[in-house]
Amino acid sequence: MPATPAWPPQSAPRLFVETSLGQGATVALDGNPAHYLVSVMRVKVGDTVLLFDGKSGEWAAVARDVRKRDIVLECVAQTRPVEAVPDFWLCAAPIKKGRIDLIAEKACELGVARLQPVLTRRAVVDKLNLDRLRAHLVEAAEQCGRTALPELAEMVKLDVLLREWPEGRCLFFADETGGTPIAKALADHPGRAAFLVGPEGGFDPQERKAIRNHPAAVPVSLGPRILRAETAAIAATSTWMALNGDWTAE
Repeated sequence: MPATPAWPPQSAPRLFVETSLGQGATVALDGNPAHYLVSVMRVKVGDTVLLFDGKSGEWAAVARDVRKRDIVLECVAQTRPVEAVPDFWLCAAPIKKGRIDLIAEKACELGVARLQPVLTRRAVVDKLNLDRLRAHLVEAAEQCGRTALPELAEMVKLDVLLREWPEGRCLFFADETGGTPIAKALADHPGRAAFLVGPEGGFDPQERKAIRNHPAAVPVSLGPRILRAETAAIAATSTWMALNGDWTAE
């Protein structure tokens, strides 16, 4: 007897949609998403597409109507519930285009709940294209299997971030002048957390003093080598996930 083919097929395209999903819900797509499914992935009537909306989990949807420039899909079964995201924020100073995109992409892949851009004095970039950053988050979520998109916050100045910091959330920050080794700091401070990473030039002395004086702040060391801003963000997030996040789940 031939084996029953797996359903939904592992080769099924996976797409984020803004439409709320549920049993029997129909999703009409045009523009770039339709072009991707119809012209790139060659989806035909009856084919399966995996959809997620960031709040309803992942759903297998069947193509019911396929035209050249649009497609209609019907949700037929939930394949995964919405994920439980670790309560971890990444607060990152804007850096050059391409490298901030990398931070967004890897933050999503690693399981960050919120990406918070933070403007600092030495930042060489003072504006961000949030639409482009969100597109990178969406693409990363489609590829890595996330069912909940990270929240992308508006950029704030460092002093505003510190002034409005929520009570009960530890603020680890990568201080190139030294701090507690990161593994020990994370072991000493479990629970809700965020990591603050500066720009290419680091924090200036006044900023560093302001951060260190904040009651939630914990300065940490990321080792003996000087890391690029994007490397520090990825390394810090990975370490937190390994010690306090969902990488510890069995």
